Amino acid sequence: MAEGSTYRRCSCRDAKGKELGASCPKLKNSRHGNWAFRIELPEDASGNRRPRRRVGFDSATDAQTELTQVRNLLGIPDDDDVETRRKIADLIAEAIGKKTKLPDVEETRRLVKAGADVSDDPRMDEVLEAFLATKLKAVERGKLARNTYRSYESHDRLYLRPHLGGIRQRKLRVHHLDSMYEAIIENNERIAEFRQSGDQVKIAAVKWQRPVGPTSLHKINGTLKTVLSPAEKSGILLANVAKLVELPALIRPTPLVWTPERVLLWRQTGLKPGPVMVWTPDQTGVFLDVAVNHPLYPLFHVIAHVGLRRGEACGQRRSECYLDAGTLNVTNQIVQWGWETAQTKPKTTNSEGIVALDADSVLVLRLHLALQDADKARLGSDWHENDLMFPRSDGSPLHPAEVTDAFYDIVERASLPPIRLHDLRHGAATLALAAGVEMKVVQNMLRHSSITTTSDIYTSVLPQVAFAAAEATAAIIPRQSARSLGLFSGSHVPDSVEVFAQVDRAKGGSAEGWRGGRLL
Repeated sequence: MAEGSTYRRCSCRDAKGKELGASCPKLKNSRHGNWAFRIELPEDASGNRRPRRRVGFDSATDAQTELTQVRNLLGIPDDDDVETRRKIADLIAEAIGKKTKLPDVEETRRLVKAGADVSDDPRMDEVLEAFLATKLKAVERGKLARNTYRSYESHDRLYLRPHLGGIRQRKLRVHHLDSMYEAIIENNERIAEFRQSGDQVKIAAVKWQRPVGPTSLHKINGTLKTVLSPAEKSGILLANVAKLVELPALIRPTPLVWTPERVLLWRQTGLKPGPVMVWTPDQTGVFLDVAVNHPLYPLFHVIAHVGLRRGEACGQRRSECYLDAGTLNVTNQIVQWGWETAQTKPKTTNSEGIVALDADSVLVLRLHLALQDADKARLGSDWHENDLMFPRSDGSPLHPAEVTDAFYDIVERASLPPIRLHDLRHGAATLALAAGVEMKVVQNMLRHSSITTTSDIYTSVLPQVAFAAAEATAAIIPRQSARSLGLFSGSHVPDSVEVFAQVDRAKGGSAEGWRGGRLL
């Protein structure tokens, strides 16, 4: 490998206009001219020699520093790795020709160590395209859920490729991601502004657009993290920038109960107090009473009592229903891809498992299966056998959207405050906790992978349970003076008028005295 050298030169010319270069007599003056280096790079792919020089340095030290960088770059490959040295020389020649920065020595060394092609730095749109192609093959081999692929594809099409596609993979930085997420949030504000404008043209412009919430932002970032992970693991990337970006906090919504006060507010304003609402036991009972003659009543009954997911209920196998033992074994689900559906295993192994049934649910299902057997006998060869607990009337699989539509129709007929079908599952958990079931048992019923997930979601319980907890707490605090006044009697909670009246009778005091805390 040629060592190269540094020299001083200038742009002075002789009488014929020829540049004097290093032979200019004025170079004896240390302030005249500038410094440069020259070096013979390895031959190119065609075998051509490549003498190169870079000029314009202010000092000999600056020129020598960059020449040393060139030497270090060329010294990275093993002596017999001619191909890699040539590719590094290509990068050096390109940088000198375009007057740009030389490749970083440590980054180039890392790439060579990782076995990467140092001259290959694809744009993100190429990286994303290759990623999707790999994931599609995984779907075809049954190694990846189709809905997971659909999520990857939509994130790529709607967000990642439009905002990051033109950036080189190794040049991708946190500020690029920050700009993408800021643009998404700004579009959220635009959607809200247009919808509230009253301008029909603006409203039509965002008709099919949905704001991207914190959960979706985290999912988009999770997709990008997965895209960049192979390059990070192989050493092509020093860091996965998707792991470094800061996103809005992801706060899991806590289910809120439709108390009388919240129902009144909803009836007056049409506003829901929160995104996840659950019914009280009475409201759940009203729903089931209205639904009792609907063909899907057994399905809704099971969801309301043991918290099956919609897809799990639609895909529950009859052969995995053990009514003598009072259990269901969840092993199958019907998933929806756009409008297309298919039967698959639950998404995770934790979602599979045995679910215990109460006696009433067992009776409901025994009657349901007896009626189903009658339908099979009546239809004969026209019955479509799919081993499903809750099929259509001819045995063919239910479409999950049918179940959702039927649910909303019953809710409207029952004049109940709105919840989502999935909130019927949340309601089953909340009612179980209200009945005194331990959190660990509720976790098993819902088949959550972690009890933390269960406890984080169901921190709110029905008002009567909260009241009972408050009473139990108060009962262990010794308050002899208050008891001597006869203020508390059993489970009766006196209002302020009763309290003040009792105080006046017992002590000759007043409401002001109570408020001042002088009576206790």
